[in-house]
Amino acid sequence: MYGIIILAAGNSSRLGEPKQLLRYENKTLICRIAEAAANVADVTLVVVTGSDAGKITTELESVTYSPAHNPDWPTGMASSVRSGLLKLLSVNPEVESVILAVSDQPFVTTTLFEMLISRAKEADSGIVASAYADTLGTPVLFKKKYFDALLSLTGAEGAKKLLKKFENDVSSVPFPYGAIDIDTKQDYQKLLNNSSKS
Repeated sequence: MYGIIILAAGNSSRLGEPKQLLRYENKTLICRIAEAAANVADVTLVVVTGSDAGKITTELESVTYSPAHNPDWPTGMASSVRSGLLKLLSVNPEVESVILAVSDQPFVTTTLFEMLISRAKEADSGIVASAYADTLGTPVLFKKKYFDALLSLTGAEGAKKLLKKFENDVSSVPFPYGAIDIDTKQDYQKLLNNSSKS
């Protein structure tokens, strides 16, 4: 049994508006990634909201998921990871692995989630990360033995800390478009410009 947690609680301070609600190819970013996750077989989906929770929830009316509201979202990523994982374990205590994903990578697909899961089945490693731009990052799968470590993260710490700490237990799948994320208006404009050319 697998879980996918989409971390969508931040207020996109660098962008100046909620990045989760930006539209790309006629869908908001949060809707795109939630639908991709919901299409994975035998997965429990949790979406963590914080800032702009009402607007984000409205975007997800067509998706089956368990909502987790994180009132502590201003303290950083760790509180959202914790909120999401606790919610996941409450709705599906049998879950063996969890994938953490963020809402500002527009090219995450159902296939990518499935690749992470199949790699986790093949590999002895306890962590399977996406590989792009000479780094490892989200979406990233953690097997159950790392749940306590995820729950122990604090402040602005995210999964990246665990990738470094346990690097000998990490395998990866290629996700070249993972380097494209939306933090600023320039990032978003570049995404739209490239889309109109393709």
